[in-house]
Amino acid sequence: MAFTRAAGILVHPTSLPGPGGIGTVASDVFEFLETLHGAGMTCWQILPLGPTGYGDSPYSTLSAFAGNPYLIALEPLVTAGWLLPEDLAAINALPESHVDFGRLIPTKVNVLWKAFERFRASEDSRTSMVRFSAAERSWLEDYALYMAIKDAQGGAPWIDWEPALRSRDTSTLEAACRDLSDPIEFHHFVQYVFFQQWEAVKWRAGELGIKIIGDIPIFVAFDSADVWAHQELFQLDDRGFPEVVAGVPPDYFSATGQLWGNPHYRWDVMAASGYAWWIDRFRMALRQVDIVRLDHFRGFAGAWTVPYGNATAEDGEWVPGPASDFFSRLRDALGDLPIIAEDLGVITPDVKALRAEFGFPGMQILQFAFGSDPENGALPHNFERNTAVYTGTHDNDTTVGWWMSVEENERQAVRDYTGTTGFDIAWEMIRLAYASVADLAIVPMQDVLRLGTSSRMNLPGKADGNWSWRYAGPMLTEAHLAGLKTFVQTYGREQSAS
Repeated sequence: MAFTRAAGILVHPTSLPGPGGIGTVASDVFEFLETLHGAGMTCWQILPLGPTGYGDSPYSTLSAFAGNPYLIALEPLVTAGWLLPEDLAAINALPESHVDFGRLIPTKVNVLWKAFERFRASEDSRTSMVRFSAAERSWLEDYALYMAIKDAQGGAPWIDWEPALRSRDTSTLEAACRDLSDPIEFHHFVQYVFFQQWEAVKWRAGELGIKIIGDIPIFVAFDSADVWAHQELFQLDDRGFPEVVAGVPPDYFSATGQLWGNPHYRWDVMAASGYAWWIDRFRMALRQVDIVRLDHFRGFAGAWTVPYGNATAEDGEWVPGPASDFFSRLRDALGDLPIIAEDLGVITPDVKALRAEFGFPGMQILQFAFGSDPENGALPHNFERNTAVYTGTHDNDTTVGWWMSVEENERQAVRDYTGTTGFDIAWEMIRLAYASVADLAIVPMQDVLRLGTSSRMNLPGKADGNWSWRYAGPMLTEAHLAGLKTFVQTYGREQSAS
């Protein structure tokens, strides 16, 4: 799918300012959309919106279909009469400087339970939720049951449940549905509220001419409703453990590779169903966002498999993916695919050919541009128009942090290329991205705010301490917005992406 020339900001809703310990999908988001619109932006890029599990990563969620309960705005639930103002006291006492997931999660779940108890006393409200549950039955029933059992098991992963639950014995699941009816309904309620709120966000973004770009990670978490409910689609042994897991070999980010731990798909089983599960997954994603950044695109051509139990990703092998057959079936079912291919890392000719066959724009990261020679594909003079350029992504250091960490010869290469001193490096790189021929130019909010390494969103390979960054509202000033608008206008990026 071709995109028109556009500019945007990368920031996840969790990072937006406001009370309640985390950015939410109400006033925080609507104010941000107005800000983007005022600065002439036409794209907002976010991370996956699913419910996060261990490690709090939006790339390792408990469901590929459900929404994140912690993103729910609570003020509308007060307006609806499901919460009292005093119910928000504990959640509003959480820090606004960062997301303290350890305190946030139990506090927010407790408040949502209070809302649920009042909600289900209203027959009209429950009728509306019943309609929602019926429409979302294909994924919601399994997810709500999985979450109710997981809660009852003290958060234990499904592989540690008793064998009859683990293997989804019919009579055992029927008994669980009876015994856990209240928690199951609670999780239906949470999803009902999330989707109501997010659909309002998406509608407002569309009204302002803003396209939302969201991620689909190629793999799903082993401890997820998806794997538990569809074990036949994954490479699991007869006990339910993965046979092989996903990752990448040693690379720029890690000398021992990245061991993600996700189970690999049984692509032959998926192909036999016409990739029905994937089509449903894309259909859900396109309800939530306008453009999909398909994370680890190269995995559809070939993916790195590591034997389960290995301590690192060093010893593995590349195995073929579904390639053209997958995207052809997807296109037949959903039409023209608004996909950005995340094609970073080790990119072989078959990956390039697959992207070119379907016309997907690839990605370039300016932080990767200056360490080699003029042929480096990340240098703007080597771009093709069908590209999405970033100063950095959620996996990179901030531009200021990167600048402080690289060797002097690399800094000098930046100065020579940009014709600047590097004094205001974040904005010099933003200008370089927006001035390039790439159709889409996206920059992280941290770079707009000129922030250093302490504001990094994620450090790949680091198990904890990620994903908690937030900014305070006053940090984003009128001067920032005026500067962005000047860039957008100067470099012809005002019209809407399509």
